[in-house]
Amino acid sequence: MTAPMLAPGNHPDAIAAQVERLLAEATLAEKVAMMSGKGFFKAFAEDGRVWAARPYRAGGGLERLGVPALWFTDGPRGVARGQSTCFPCTMARGASFDVGLERRIGEVMGIEARAQGCNLSGAVCVNLLRHPGWGRAQETYGEDPVHQAEMGIALGTGIQAHKVIATVKHFALNSIENSRFYVNVVIDERSLHEVYLPHFREILDAGIKSVMSAYNKVNGEFCGQHHELLTGILRGEWGFDGFVHSDWVKGVHAPYGAAAGLDVENPEPLVWGRHLLAAVEAGQIAPAVIDTACRRILTTLLAVEAAEAPLADYGEDLVSCPAHVALAREAAEKSAVLLENDGALPFDRARLRRLAVLGRLAGIENTGDFGSSRVRARHVVMPLAGLAEALGEGAILTGDESDLPAAAAAAAAADAVVIVVGTTADEEGEYIPGDINLGQEAAGQAARVARSRGGDRTHLGLPAAQLALIRAAAAAAAGKPVVVVIVAGSAIMVEEWRGEVSAILQTFYAGMEGGRALARLLLGEVSPSGRLPFTVARDAGDYPPFDPAVDEVVYDLWHGYAKFSREGKKPRYPFGHGLSYARFSQRALGVRRQGDRLHLQVAVRNDGAMAAGHVVLFMAEAPGVLAPRWPRKLIGFARVELAPGETRVVEVVAPISRLMIRDAGRWLLEPGDYRILAVRNADDPAPLVAGLRL
Repeated sequence: MTAPMLAPGNHPDAIAAQVERLLAEATLAEKVAMMSGKGFFKAFAEDGRVWAARPYRAGGGLERLGVPALWFTDGPRGVARGQSTCFPCTMARGASFDVGLERRIGEVMGIEARAQGCNLSGAVCVNLLRHPGWGRAQETYGEDPVHQAEMGIALGTGIQAHKVIATVKHFALNSIENSRFYVNVVIDERSLHEVYLPHFREILDAGIKSVMSAYNKVNGEFCGQHHELLTGILRGEWGFDGFVHSDWVKGVHAPYGAAAGLDVENPEPLVWGRHLLAAVEAGQIAPAVIDTACRRILTTLLAVEAAEAPLADYGEDLVSCPAHVALAREAAEKSAVLLENDGALPFDRARLRRLAVLGRLAGIENTGDFGSSRVRARHVVMPLAGLAEALGEGAILTGDESDLPAAAAAAAAADAVVIVVGTTADEEGEYIPGDINLGQEAAGQAARVARSRGGDRTHLGLPAAQLALIRAAAAAAAGKPVVVVIVAGSAIMVEEWRGEVSAILQTFYAGMEGGRALARLLLGEVSPSGRLPFTVARDAGDYPPFDPAVDEVVYDLWHGYAKFSREGKKPRYPFGHGLSYARFSQRALGVRRQGDRLHLQVAVRNDGAMAAGHVVLFMAEAPGVLAPRWPRKLIGFARVELAPGETRVVEVVAPISRLMIRDAGRWLLEPGDYRILAVRNADDPAPLVAGLRL
């Protein structure tokens, strides 16, 4: 017998009834099989050990009864399948502070995933950036939980709009890369619930239907079998009704993880499968545990199958189509953060006859790490190509750190200098040991490679060779504009060299259209408008301790801008810092409470001579009598695009829960007088202030 599939638009009650019929008819072995991925290692070998060469079966699927499977693709910077659109990395898009843009990017990811046979996306990565040395910083949005929540909701709901289940990951406290398989994170209740979990909850409350567990331990137990995380908090306190699946390989350690609340082992039944079946048959795990997991999987799957798709057709011609590529360029333009500018930017095109474009990174394809998030785009326009296209090949002089005299000669002969520095997949990203291949080498090559790649950074500055290039070019330029472009996933220390250059622009890993976006930014066709989603220190010792090889680490309330403020440390660039070619003023801050929401508004005017985007940050200062609080805490933000002379009133609605504190399993709203601020960055010395009594 084959159970009939549901027609589009069926009621949730019909889906629930169908799930119960399937559970009644499926055998125990069939149910256990739905709780694991299938076929990954065989497919990986057949594809020359290239990651994401095809969709991976990641749970579900019961052919005898007509049950569809989950087909997984990764995707923080685009769908990791085929030749998809490669967007700027997640950290770059975090710098845009543009929720609407991120929603549109999510929709493109959903469309391109569906067009390539996938219905489960691992794109929503929201682990907090606790320290800029974290190797996978590029895959997340930044250091603040409210910022993570808003951006993650936008991406995830965009993906799910096209019948693709979005997974939020990695649950939880995964902010070290090299030791992620074994590190134990020790944390207290307040820090866990106020800092490291609230954005996960907001994203799931917005309707995201899947969670990926983390590899690490929390308070002594692996996340993939952590009953308090997966059942007590996720299902009990939060009421999450979707499914949880493990990370790929080493994410599951024992069959009892199913009883703890994990629903799917990926990518294969290495620990579950026959071992889980035997545990049930031996009475060690209740059959109801299996039914509960399958009910979550099936309910989510069948609801997706029953929904009507927004598009009539999801053909492969949609993958990396012109509209999607244009969106990638828009994202690159809105993500770039102008850190410093003495007036050198934008370049005066009429006076720019020759431009020196220096640095090895100016001419190589460098869109991020070579791990599971890698996107193999149809084309990648890097800085050198983008500037040559804009100015003409004959206007470009080149050189790099391998030949400093030649680079200096190019700088001396040019009217202005652009130096591209930073990191690549060799220095940061998902850690890829030298004995495995997730696509970091071409298909068909040997599985073993000569060296490991990626991982955490222990040095936060530039390599010595890049420092030497900056100094040689700056000396040779003799007073002409020298602009440094930083390509990296998070903070790069600038103290050693910032005084020797005219401007600094951080573009992160800017995606397939990054070079064209850079040319438009430098030439003033569009204004930089990104804001730092993290804090850049003057001294690396101002960050929390960070050891990529540690077995155990303590996480507390203090990191990022909150730690700097509490300790009275002045950063080089605060959270939210970013310059523009325009000038903006803010006035008329208003705050009112309506039920469990705060309504925040402010008027923003563009006082400059060109159109540009502006980001308003709303922060709160709490009484701090009941318990120590962050001196300033982000509670909402908005981005607005304004023409010269234009004024718009920006309104943000924020849940009042963002002001609460955790105490012995309860959430408390501390009574007293709060100050609500409209600021340009976390250290803004002249904020707009409104009082709020709670």
